[in-house]
Amino acid sequence: MSGFAELRPTARAYVILVVLAGAAALAHSAHRLFVDPVDLQWVILAFLTLLTGSFSLKVPSINARVSVSQTFVFVSVLLFGAAAGTVTVLVEALVILFWMSPAERPLHKLLFSMAAPSAALWISSTVFFFSSGIEPYSKHATPLPDLFLPLAVCAALYFLINSWLVAIVVGLETRQPPLHVWWENFTWLSVHYFSGASVAALIVTYKRELDISTLAVIVPLLVVSYLTFRTAMGRVEDSNKHLGEVNRLYLSTIETLAMAIDAKDQVTHGHIRRVQAYAVGLAKRVGVADEKLIKAIEAAALLHDMGKLAVPEYILNKPGKLTDAEFEKMKLHASVGADILSAIEFPYPVVPIVRHHHENWDGTGYPAALKGTDIPIGARILSVVDCFDALTSDRPYRARLPDDEALKILIERRGTMYDPLIVDSFVRVHTEIAPERSIALPPRHALNDIASSTQLSVGAGLPRLDDIAASPDEMLTLYELARALAGQASISDTGDVIARHLRRLVPFALSVLYLYEDATDELVARHAMGEASSLVKELRLPLGQRLSGWVGANRQTVVNSDPTLDFGEVARTLNPRLRSCLSTPLLSNDQLVGVLTLYSATPEGFSEDHRRVVEAVARQIGHTFKIRSLVLHCARMIAHERSAHGAFRSGALQSSTAPRSAMR
Repeated sequence: MSGFAELRPTARAYVILVVLAGAAALAHSAHRLFVDPVDLQWVILAFLTLLTGSFSLKVPSINARVSVSQTFVFVSVLLFGAAAGTVTVLVEALVILFWMSPAERPLHKLLFSMAAPSAALWISSTVFFFSSGIEPYSKHATPLPDLFLPLAVCAALYFLINSWLVAIVVGLETRQPPLHVWWENFTWLSVHYFSGASVAALIVTYKRELDISTLAVIVPLLVVSYLTFRTAMGRVEDSNKHLGEVNRLYLSTIETLAMAIDAKDQVTHGHIRRVQAYAVGLAKRVGVADEKLIKAIEAAALLHDMGKLAVPEYILNKPGKLTDAEFEKMKLHASVGADILSAIEFPYPVVPIVRHHHENWDGTGYPAALKGTDIPIGARILSVVDCFDALTSDRPYRARLPDDEALKILIERRGTMYDPLIVDSFVRVHTEIAPERSIALPPRHALNDIASSTQLSVGAGLPRLDDIAASPDEMLTLYELARALAGQASISDTGDVIARHLRRLVPFALSVLYLYEDATDELVARHAMGEASSLVKELRLPLGQRLSGWVGANRQTVVNSDPTLDFGEVARTLNPRLRSCLSTPLLSNDQLVGVLTLYSATPEGFSEDHRRVVEAVARQIGHTFKIRSLVLHCARMIAHERSAHGAFRSGALQSSTAPRSAMR
């Protein structure tokens, strides 16, 4: 158990109730022993309980222990009654708790562990004597045939009450159904209770007094029982350890596959991690208690886009709307991903969730057109959280939506695309299960080492025109641009040269040259040309945010994306209205220099030829700006040194020409 204050209110109330019940049972038993003292042989039984209770064994997978001292607990009940047995089981609980580490026994757990078995034994033994009419053997002996059935009922009742008291508190703490906890961890312990009761019955019917000969019979049986349980526990522990190793292997496989997905689809980087957090949190909130299903949802959330490895990149990263043919190819990713994952023998049902996470509640989805509850619950959960995160994330082809607008869309699709129960639950708890919205980018020094498809090494001279299939006009323009850049000194002049030459080949309404500032980790708009240039003067974009910031962080060109991703809704109010943009990173020796973004007002936007030209220009100007920044830095250093040297000489001259009287 965690700290008492950390427990849910229901769990705290339950612990208090059980502790009070146990305290009442112990108080009643102590009073009965005081009023009607028992034979001193009970002290021997208490000592044997104390001794054998030291040989306890941990129950695998939960924080609980059992010992072979149950035999002496039942002997105490049969010989001296319910009161003696209740105090004896308290001794057993104290010994087991003594052998646990201090971290395992906070005060509330200590009290609960003493109260639960005490209350359980008092109830079961009281029912035993009351219902059967049997008296303690210290007063009247009962033949074994008459004892067998009532004692079996007593042992079963003691086991059920004790195990359920613990299962309920574990379930309340871990948010699992108590029945699941009980069935998985306690059912096999019933053998331990019945074996202890059986040995106790043989002892009290064989001889009513404890002596050396009786102990000679008891000890070997207890040793055999202890060794048997220890062997069984060892096998269970080995099995759990093996299962843990297998789970770690599967998790490492899943992590590797997830990295492959991220590498393929950089547009949605971080998406699968957020979907995983949402999916697992929502699954627990809607009542999914099966640990295997939780693990399946956790894995499927990472791998649900595995099939995108087979989707062409021009479709996967297309900024505009997909054609019908392209959408049909995109739809295949659900089946392809499931087929790929079918080769892995997952210990939990991952593949059905991946295969059916695009099914619709009304049967209009794909790939199998499943309907309603025929869709796996994991797939229904995944489809809702996948849609929500996609809507609330920036994409190159549209800006992110606010959470409330995304929730409205989910509600509109409730009952048609999505399970109504899942949608209602998500709307209610989405803020509680939400992961961090920020996408963890590699550190700056690591970003400099990332190899992107847009990065090409260029020399100090002209751009590598052999890398492009250019027309003579393009080659001439690029050549003239290279010559013009060599003669410019200021950023403003350089930006004007770039924009004028680019406009001959690429039509645009606005050109913005963003330069990267390492100190602030931002892109700053240092030059703009076009009718809306006044809007972007000194505009700052954090690296990784907005469209141009994303391009700079990911070193990837984006074509025909929405200008509102950079400028917000202001872009829609301009006349002419900006409709699309082409943004490419400026690199020099794998280091980010800046981003060049062109904005178009035409409906058709930019073509692949425009992209090719702009990338060729970017390779040249990235290197140019890198050299220019170094030259300017050196010039500033020299100017600073000259200024300081001049001040020194001026001071020295004044000192040498001062009157002698002043020098005294």
